[in-house]
Amino acid sequence: MHVDMDAFFAAVEEMRHPELKGLPIVIGGYGDPHARGVVSTASYEARKFGIHSAMPLRTAFKLCPTAVFLPVDYSEYSRVSSLIKAVLREFSPVMEDVGIDEAYLDISSMEATSQDIARAVKERIRDATRLTCSVGIAPNKLLAKIASDLQKPDGITIIGSGDIEARIWPLPVRKMPGIGPVTERRLKAMGIETIGELAATPLERLTGAFGPSHGQYLSEAAHGVDDRPLVTHWEPKSRSRETTFARDTSDWQSIARTLADLSREVAEDLQEGGYRGRTVGIKLRFADFETHTREKTLAVATDAPDVIRKAAFECLSRLALSKKVRLLGVRVGELEKTAAKT
Repeated sequence: MHVDMDAFFAAVEEMRHPELKGLPIVIGGYGDPHARGVVSTASYEARKFGIHSAMPLRTAFKLCPTAVFLPVDYSEYSRVSSLIKAVLREFSPVMEDVGIDEAYLDISSMEATSQDIARAVKERIRDATRLTCSVGIAPNKLLAKIASDLQKPDGITIIGSGDIEARIWPLPVRKMPGIGPVTERRLKAMGIETIGELAATPLERLTGAFGPSHGQYLSEAAHGVDDRPLVTHWEPKSRSRETTFARDTSDWQSIARTLADLSREVAEDLQEGGYRGRTVGIKLRFADFETHTREKTLAVATDAPDVIRKAAFECLSRLALSKKVRLLGVRVGELEKTAAKT
């Protein structure tokens, strides 16, 4: 089962502010459509104007000047997400948490029908949060994720192994996880626009165009093949924080202060999760979008703010600040587990 919350950020805001119900809502950045930032979530009313996630807020404003623009309140969304995940664990202990607004559940050992389980999950989530979700149930993760998107919002879609030809193959290739706009364009140039057409394409042609690994994935996925297990626990490889300046800047004090703040935030994230890291790196993007990274390997893994800050500044010193800076980020990698914070 794949459970996907409907326009999650916008739905939480509607729950907190009922007067917004039915209005086009755009969540992103600091909520200022004239400032830099991208759309995190758009309500279904806003999507009718062509607004979608990752779109610049300024573009969204041009498409719908009357939309309600709100800042991202990640702490509140995380709080509500925790309530949802707690509900899901009531149904199955085997859960893969794949994001703030979605998760997979293994329901294969449950005796109730798929339809009854889906209805019960949706009812419990609605009781706990007053929000709706869409549910997809299928033999594997790939098909379940496709299914959950087919009847949004507030839908239930159940796909059996015998339904692939009739229900999956007519869909456009973009509906398949792992196919983004670039792959979609390349497939279209090859005359492949539906998942069925992809399934009918010889494997040799796909591996020739996309390489052995991705070509194999495209062929198997188009046939509904996916043997990935649910991952119920994973360890992060790195922790990072970054920020985009409200205005491009060459002010050293502003850049230094931001780098110090980001270093402190990353250190706090490490301490909270109980990790230390061996490598410290920075990312710097100039106003013309030219992007550079620098990295330093430490002798001993650390979660100390002053050590991370010093290493970040050493990395920065290896870059010539010859142009105005647009974005700055700090990353700590090669993590190892320590005692979790209590």
